[in-house]
Amino acid sequence: MAPPRVRTASVPRVRSASVLALSALLTTTACSALSTPPTAQKPDYAPTTAAPTPKKSAPATPPGPAALTAAQAQAALVTEADLGEPWMPTQGAATWHDGLLKATTRQPDCRRLLDTLYAEEPFGADTPARAVIGLDDVWNESQLRHQVITRPPAELDRTLAWLRTLPQKCARFTATTGPGYVQGVQVVDAGLPEVGDARQGLRVVLTGETPEGEPTVLTMDLVVVRVGDDALGLTHGGLSEVSADVTQAAVQLGAQRLTEVRRTGRVQV
Repeated sequence: MAPPRVRTASVPRVRSASVLALSALLTTTACSALSTPPTAQKPDYAPTTAAPTPKKSAPATPPGPAALTAAQAQAALVTEADLGEPWMPTQGAATWHDGLLKATTRQPDCRRLLDTLYAEEPFGADTPARAVIGLDDVWNESQLRHQVITRPPAELDRTLAWLRTLPQKCARFTATTGPGYVQGVQVVDAGLPEVGDARQGLRVVLTGETPEGEPTVLTMDLVVVRVGDDALGLTHGGLSEVSADVTQAAVQLGAQRLTEVRRTGRVQV
């Protein structure tokens, strides 16, 4: 009887041939696909024209901030009802206003500070207020002036930045009034509540004498608070006690009201 035939040696040859054939087929197909253009076929649907790609345009410039109406700005002011007795609507400039505040000095920043206090215009005389109120304390003859303005934030921040330099630049200097009387002036930071987006307060004390030789001490608080592109400016001064608590309370309430007015409604321009 003949021994059985061994088939193991033929299996690798068959598989190798299959692999080579498959490899050759893939290579031929790939080359054919790359070299032979496809046969055009009629689509079984209506062709559509691709919509043109829209050109990119520059983003639209956002509209500028809306301005407060006169009524809205007025509603943000502190009144005599808020401060209570003894405050009332102002009856005009106090006697010390022209007698002591109308003064000058050689140093430019300190002279600008005196001019600002005299005019009671922390943003400059060429910046009209949206609303303003003047109040008198009839017990000690101190006066408070509160105003609301609308200006670009960068412009308001420049005013704040200048005010922040004054406790160093004008810490102590001398000023001369119109009649020639000399006053010593001291400028320090005034503490303020954390209100608005940016703020700065100063307390300025002017010490001198009357024509009769009586000593005088005039104290002035000057405050600016920015709330967005609006701001409040406040001056509070007098010859008697000028309460820092009154200044801070007026600033706190004024900033809260300005914030609320901005949130609840502005008129588009």
